[in-house]
Amino acid sequence: MAKVMEGLYYSESHEYVRVEGNTGFIGISDYAQHALGNVVYVDMPEVDDEVSAGEEFGAVESVKAASDLIAPVTGVVVEVNEALEDQPELINSDAYANWIIKVELSDKSELDNLMDAKAYAAFCEK
Repeated sequence: MAKVMEGLYYSESHEYVRVEGNTGFIGISDYAQHALGNVVYVDMPEVDDEVSAGEEFGAVESVKAASDLIAPVTGVVVEVNEALEDQPELINSDAYANWIIKVELSDKSELDNLMDAKAYAAFCEK
């Protein structure tokens, strides 16, 4: 059973958002990293790029497959996790500690469209 963290928001494409103030930390869930297998590359946007809810913002590649990253919220990228450039496997060791991008949230009401931990856990069991 994949680990689901309380207090995060989850999308049906298995990205999560951790919100601190007006900042969203976006990454992939533990369920997603298990499904992908060993992550070998993370394609990330640039700082100051805008990401839009429901739109692709990068990709995660594993030895098995490549998976597009879909933004769960709209915002402007304020930081990318540069550690993942050299050590993409950090996502496998702890998907929640190793977020992919940090964004300044444009519209916090978008969070209402995402699942909480309980709903996401049920979604993953389907």
